[in-house]
Amino acid sequence: MTDGTQSEGPRTAATGRSGSGRDAVVIGGGLAGVTAALALADAGIGVTLLEGRPRLGGLAFSFQRDGLTVDNGQHVYLRCCTAYRWFLDRIEGTALAPLQNRLDVPVLDVDKPEGRRLGRLRRDALPVPLHLGRSLATYPHLSLAERARVGRAALALKGLDLADPSLDATDFGSWLTAHGQSARAVEALWDLVGVATLNAVAKDASLGLAAMVFKTGLLSDPGAADIGWARVPLGDLHDRLARKALDSAGVRTEVRTRVTSISTDDNGRWSVQVPGETLTADAVVLAVPQREAHDLLPAGALDAPERLLEIGTAPILNVHVVYDRTVLARPFFAALGTPVQWVFDRTEASGLPQGQYLALSQSAAWDEIDEPVATLRERYLPELERLLPRARGARVKDFFVTRERTATFAPTPGVGRLRPGARTKASGLYLAGAWTATGWPATMESAVRSGVSAAQAALDALGRPRPRHLFAFEEAA
Repeated sequence: MTDGTQSEGPRTAATGRSGSGRDAVVIGGGLAGVTAALALADAGIGVTLLEGRPRLGGLAFSFQRDGLTVDNGQHVYLRCCTAYRWFLDRIEGTALAPLQNRLDVPVLDVDKPEGRRLGRLRRDALPVPLHLGRSLATYPHLSLAERARVGRAALALKGLDLADPSLDATDFGSWLTAHGQSARAVEALWDLVGVATLNAVAKDASLGLAAMVFKTGLLSDPGAADIGWARVPLGDLHDRLARKALDSAGVRTEVRTRVTSISTDDNGRWSVQVPGETLTADAVVLAVPQREAHDLLPAGALDAPERLLEIGTAPILNVHVVYDRTVLARPFFAALGTPVQWVFDRTEASGLPQGQYLALSQSAAWDEIDEPVATLRERYLPELERLLPRARGARVKDFFVTRERTATFAPTPGVGRLRPGARTKASGLYLAGAWTATGWPATMESAVRSGVSAAQAALDALGRPRPRHLFAFEEAA
């Protein structure tokens, strides 16, 4: 398919595994597309998955640099991310991305008169909201009065109805101010969590999405916010294991294959055009970014396709530092009083034989995403020395950055009305992607949920039962 030779004519995407003759094409090999392809194949649909890049995994991938395996950015998930956890289980990767036994986030503040000060956000084995009570009561980065007001705001947040459309039109920052939250409380708690999960500061984030994050992650189940992350390169999960699962399910996977157009024929079947070949199928799942989806959508597929172009994007900058010795004793920490946001130890996962490799994840990096590497080096190395005394005598063996200028959709107020559901007005055409109407911000969880929704909608239309083990949830749209 990828060599540009001309086929004799259109051909069916794949042969249905159950002999049903039903077939589908999934366009896009990120988490949404891989999920949709697996779900359809598990239901006996013949599936072809097309990805323009040379790998699967979308924006959660790995690459090689000077003998190290480097993730483009640090990705984490929470225990409440039940769809992504199902995905890990489906590709047999759960053991490679374990969860904390109990939420524990070290928070280091270096902008204190008395010097560095360490606090922790952790939970106790108590019911909600008591599970965070002791942590909040002893959190040293807020005053006693600020801690009390945070508790009251959390209870007010817990009482919000996520189905209320007015939440989407309100910004989280204004809501926090109206509920007595100081600038310090926003910085040291609300944005500490919110920027990492929403990729926006409170004033730029939809209250609806922020409320969803905090209610689901911190105010639903005591263990909901326990953090998980890959102890291996992301490529091992989202490319290697995903590809193995797809192969086992009978999915035909083609990388380095760009789709140029999609259309229907007189019989209502879909034609998917790639260089040198036309695939035909009963169903198509379009699991690509919103702008690419807009360009591929046939006329009439959405009532207002221009809305896809109104969904903004937000950047994430990742700073990578390799030291000649160990400078950090814990797996990760968050920081205050410094440009540094979150720091993770990626030494073992990268294959570094000696020294230490740290990855800094900088969300909502509007002011830095295009800064020269030299400028970022001058800014971040001294900050790491402020945070980590052992870094002051260490030699920096490598310093580089990775930039995702369109890492996520921007969770701005009003974005909810722009996010389409899985179904389109064109019979047999479905949308998937973290940017679709999953109810979640742009996370791996949202991507997997969108893939399940698209597959379920396609199976319903094709008259096929859902696979017994497919992740189940109440569809958002």
